[in-house]
Amino acid sequence: MKNEMRLEFQTLKSKLKGELHTDDLMQKLYATDASVYRKLPLAVALPKDNNDIKLLIAFANNNKTSLIPRTAGTSLAGQCVGEGIVVDVSKHFTRILDINEKARTVTVQPGVVRDELNNYLKPFGLFFGPNTSTSNRCMIGGMVGNNSSGTTSIQYGVTREKVINLKTILSDGSDAEFSNLSKEAFQEKLKLDNLEGAIYNKIYNELKSEIVQKQIQDNFPKPEIHRRNTGYAIDELIKSSALSNSDVDFNMCQLLSGSEGTLAFTTEITLQLDVLPPTESAIIALHFESIANCLKSVATVMQYNLHTCEMMDHTILNLTKHNKTQQENRKFVEGEPAAILMCELKADTEAQLHKDIEQFLIAVNTLQLSYAAPILKGEDIDKAVELRKAGLGLLGNIIGDKKAVACIEDTAVAVEDLDAYISEFTALMKSYHQNAVYYAHAGAGELHLRPILDLKQKEDVVLFRKITTDVAKLVKKYKGSMSGEHGDGIVRAEFIPLMIGEANYTIVKRIKSVFDANNIFNPGKIVDAYPMDKSLRYEVGRKEPEIETLLDFSESQGILRAAEKCNGSGDCRKLPEFGGVMCPSYRATRNEKDTTRGRANTLREFLTNSEKANRFDHKELKEVFDLCLSCKACKSECPSSVDIASLKAEFQYQYQKVNGVPMRTKLFAFNNKINGFASLVPGITNFMFTNSFTSSIIKSVGGIAKERSLPLISYKSLEKEFKGFSNQEFKGKFIKELYLFNDEFTNHLDTEIGVDAISLLTTLNYKVNLISHSESGRAMLSKGLVKDAKKMANKNVSHFKDLISENTPLIGIEPSAILTFKDEYLKLADDKEAAKSIAKHTFIIEEFIQQEITLGHITSDQFTKEAKTIKFHGHCHQKALANQKSSFDVLNLPTNYKVTVIPSGCCGMAGSFGYEKEHYDVSMQIGEQTLFPAIRKASEDTMISANGTSCRHQIKDGTGRKAKHPITILKEALL
Repeated sequence: MKNEMRLEFQTLKSKLKGELHTDDLMQKLYATDASVYRKLPLAVALPKDNNDIKLLIAFANNNKTSLIPRTAGTSLAGQCVGEGIVVDVSKHFTRILDINEKARTVTVQPGVVRDELNNYLKPFGLFFGPNTSTSNRCMIGGMVGNNSSGTTSIQYGVTREKVINLKTILSDGSDAEFSNLSKEAFQEKLKLDNLEGAIYNKIYNELKSEIVQKQIQDNFPKPEIHRRNTGYAIDELIKSSALSNSDVDFNMCQLLSGSEGTLAFTTEITLQLDVLPPTESAIIALHFESIANCLKSVATVMQYNLHTCEMMDHTILNLTKHNKTQQENRKFVEGEPAAILMCELKADTEAQLHKDIEQFLIAVNTLQLSYAAPILKGEDIDKAVELRKAGLGLLGNIIGDKKAVACIEDTAVAVEDLDAYISEFTALMKSYHQNAVYYAHAGAGELHLRPILDLKQKEDVVLFRKITTDVAKLVKKYKGSMSGEHGDGIVRAEFIPLMIGEANYTIVKRIKSVFDANNIFNPGKIVDAYPMDKSLRYEVGRKEPEIETLLDFSESQGILRAAEKCNGSGDCRKLPEFGGVMCPSYRATRNEKDTTRGRANTLREFLTNSEKANRFDHKELKEVFDLCLSCKACKSECPSSVDIASLKAEFQYQYQKVNGVPMRTKLFAFNNKINGFASLVPGITNFMFTNSFTSSIIKSVGGIAKERSLPLISYKSLEKEFKGFSNQEFKGKFIKELYLFNDEFTNHLDTEIGVDAISLLTTLNYKVNLISHSESGRAMLSKGLVKDAKKMANKNVSHFKDLISENTPLIGIEPSAILTFKDEYLKLADDKEAAKSIAKHTFIIEEFIQQEITLGHITSDQFTKEAKTIKFHGHCHQKALANQKSSFDVLNLPTNYKVTVIPSGCCGMAGSFGYEKEHYDVSMQIGEQTLFPAIRKASEDTMISANGTSCRHQIKDGTGRKAKHPITILKEALL
């Protein structure tokens, strides 16, 4: 169909202010969301204004295609996959338009991120209550479409209850604004001679009958279940004065909330806000030896005005053990609980909170169902909340093809029915030999229950339908909702007739028809559903492609499964203000192709479906990996631990086998050799690097951005400088012996830092050894010359395997170099056991000193008492593979040094990335997100510190400030 419409698409593209893409790459990027479904769209549009949307609506009507609205693409039920035009409003419809502090309302465009909105509202003492686990990237438009609720619904309700006004564009291209209507105002709407009037008339005629209203009340979920999204919310509309004797205003927003973009296209949303919650809070984390005991406790704990009541089971908890970020967040866990129930209490004063906790614990102890109840406060609350939020993404960490599948994960029943419902559910799962995953909103009667299935296999796809059907019948038995907050989408829409009754479903269909006669808005969802067991992400019964790689991906059962670990949760779309590093290029461009998810999905698509002998040989893959800085943030921040840096290195290697290695790539990959030659004549080299005429020629030939300064060569290498330390003197016996890895950057470019490190360590009574060894291979890895990097890895493992131990550790100055021993060498080295042994005893120099401080071998008495203020920026690889606290602790060692860690992501340089002329602008945009502004705000007497050579160079080019390595600062502080 796309080929037949090529001319029409070209015409449409010329009219749009925004973007329209019909290429294979964009189709593949938008073929999936966070569900199990995959549908290749005809095109992807990124509209800039309402007129663009109207043009798209006219195009869909005229060409018998459809529009699939999309914001962050984190939907779990397949809501934003489809075969028409995906309309992504996440890039341009992102403005907060108005706030009315007195009325406590705010008006936003649909692409505003939920947490971004609340950061904006905080100074006004207000916030938007519904709080999903994806709140740092999910958008208000998606929350309205799904009627999202999240952890706080037991206190603040669901999105439907907060939407008071919607500006929309209807299926005929006309504007319609929906808001509260009195009975009289509703009657005036019935007189309109347009599509809006037809909609009101249809609603009125369908729902005015008392018989119909009774039919709705008898068949819809229990009204006390506030999380219910099954079909359209006609059960809410009949409560209004327009359709009953109540005094409640009619508001069409109640119908549109949860309609998944199937009725109209929303362009503006006005929300009712709440006053910020009490400031004093605590989480009591109840530990249980069984799921049953946990659920039996829910009714009791819910009597204590909880703000959240969230559950995690042993499957989720076990997965947190294997994710670096979550290892820090799970330290409150005691023993091996089958389940944890996190109960949050809030109060206006510490005294009141203490009293509430005491009363709560008395009730809990009376039940005698839990075995531990640690009380969390302050930062520990944030960590526990992040642990719970990571539940969805962590499920992607299950190795192999069996995954926790979203299909029955959104069921909600009345709280009093929860225990009985789960008992029957568990028995049902046992009949299918399933150990389901239990987590989420126990206090709201909703648990995200997931069967473990391999949807690549026909027999499990059959189970997929059988289990969903049987659970739907069970939910209906308890008059519950099959969809509590995740929506019907594709996976549950088939079951709407069962859940609300055929007669009510017929009404829903007629309402859809009047809103959208040509079925252009998100077809196959809610009404006339797509089959729930078709259009799956993976071809059923396929023969798995056999893909040979140079890097060892056996830990994930191969590179394809390493890419398949991405489940679409979209953590990589969080913005700089929410902390972390992932994903720096997305933060600069706001393009889906520049996310971890986009890269993993594209690689999966081509590795699975390519017909080429070399499945990596696709320009589309080159494009998605182009702006990846190999920062490694995804390795630790992505709950599924999708390691894009390794995937990129392997891709580059495989792609270059067919397409050759460009000259500039070789220049950067082998820069250590070039620097070695340059160090023979450092004066001449540095003159050529700094002279405007000669440096411009070098930059032009090397494809380097003209705005960049070039790094200067040290006048003497560290290898030569070390000879001056050959007669190290110690005060008595040295404390410890160690080996310093003389990385390629310190050896030729930052020799003075290496000298400072050796001087510091020897003065502190440590014996430093520096042997002849190979470079780390970091530059080679960054350019895809993996075979060359493998040689370096094997040589270095051979050099150090008989030297490095617990008593003689290996330490390094440049994080990106020394951490290859702990990361890539484990995938490259032939001698795996030796590589693992070395990795176990390898440390960034700050980590080593931190350990020695803890052991009492280094104390603040050895350093100056002078006061200094320091701002520190940590290297991305340190953040991903080690920690910044070691640098913080080291810099804080002098008694009167006041140290602040800049909450920056990636600096934007990333080795050669920031030098390359086509990447310069993105590199500087990344620096401007957090790092540069923080440094510019610092006073001149504030010291700037950074432990990465690229970071220091980026800071110099971006702010004009010189940053010092923490080791240099510590050495200068010695008495």
